[in-house]
Amino acid sequence: MSRIGKLPVAIPKGVTVTLDGNTVKVKGPKGELTHKLPAGISVAQANESLDVKRASDETNHKALHGLTRSLINNMVDGVTKGYQKQLEITGVGYKAEVRPYGLQLALGFSHPVEYKAPSGIKLTAPQPTTIVIDGADKMMVGQVAAELRSLRPPEPYKGKGIRYAGEVIRRKAGKAGGK
Repeated sequence: MSRIGKLPVAIPKGVTVTLDGNTVKVKGPKGELTHKLPAGISVAQANESLDVKRASDETNHKALHGLTRSLINNMVDGVTKGYQKQLEITGVGYKAEVRPYGLQLALGFSHPVEYKAPSGIKLTAPQPTTIVIDGADKMMVGQVAAELRSLRPPEPYKGKGIRYAGEVIRRKAGKAGGK
């Protein structure tokens, strides 16, 4: 039995869970999230918790058992607390500005880069060199952070670019120079 899959998912106060066939809907103060269950996985609601069950001990069902439980737990955490990622911008003249559609970034290109935020994601820039991504969906927050980082990944010589907060970039030595 999956160690993670057999753990029940606690439902805190203020969160409503709706089971409709193979769809799980979780609604809370930070929003509403939906997940479609894979074949062979079922969810049962008991009192203040959810139990994830699998149809058989096939390898595929075993793999999806713990995954589905973790995804549902992330949904419950997301609608109660939410998720946040921070990005840091390093480089002369590199900056981010909040616009109604999302962000406008100056990243050393000949033009400003415009990033439109998907629904459910809030982008803020408390400082011109810091970007904060907030949202209820953990996967969406991580995806937006990865897309923003990919606009100008940090380079190893001077460390210029967009990186996650706390990320360590391995630096390389430049040219040795001389004859």
